[in-house]
Amino acid sequence: MGDFHKHKVVNTKKRIILWLKIHKPLIRLALISLSLFIILLFIPSRIRIYFWQGLLKQKILAAMLLGFSVLAISLILSAGQRLDSWFFLLLNIRGRRPLWLDKLMVGFTQLGNALATLGFALFLLFIGKQIFSYKLILGSIILWLIVELLKLIIYRSRPFVRLTQTRIVGGKAIGRSFPSGHTSQVFFTAVIFIQGFHLPLIAALGMYALAFLVGITRIYVGAHYPRDIMAGAILGSAWGIFWGLIDHFFFISLI
Repeated sequence: MGDFHKHKVVNTKKRIILWLKIHKPLIRLALISLSLFIILLFIPSRIRIYFWQGLLKQKILAAMLLGFSVLAISLILSAGQRLDSWFFLLLNIRGRRPLWLDKLMVGFTQLGNALATLGFALFLLFIGKQIFSYKLILGSIILWLIVELLKLIIYRSRPFVRLTQTRIVGGKAIGRSFPSGHTSQVFFTAVIFIQGFHLPLIAALGMYALAFLVGITRIYVGAHYPRDIMAGAILGSAWGIFWGLIDHFFFISLI
């Protein structure tokens, strides 16, 4: 009887583990949604109302949405996949790959993750930019949710699934490939900083160059195809511009 009970417990654990693996994307979506709910819960109600009104009034730039849609549709074309694979391998395995360059690329790619975004938000709070800190935190969580939804819908596999010669640097990326979440996040952050600090042209170009470099690192480390990066750059930039359209002076009056 004891052995039967133990066997039943083991089978139950295996089924739970299998279920968690199969439904990992949905679990991630649920966790992101919960994070967004918690953040909204602790933000002052007048700020929540303001953001909601601003979101209802604005429209995301049609040209960027069109470009993103074209990229998504192009995934079904075999010619596009061949070009994507060729350019991916060019940046991923061609030429010399010294250890110092690997470390540099792994370091730069972290600028697009959640911890880096949290650091940027805390920096904005520390220097008194409360408005832009709220925008960055809320915008990032919603953007993360959008990216995960798109990955679930489009369901494109990572490059290393199809291309066995892929060179992985710093560990295999989890989840689906299109669009690039790191690239989306870093371009969104760049736009928020450019708008928030009214950066001059040279500084703005520098921010975009840094964001572009993060996108390149995602190919270098073996996590994304070029079209994933392009889609992430368009999505993140459009989302940043969208949030930047919110009336700054009206927000100040609420605080």
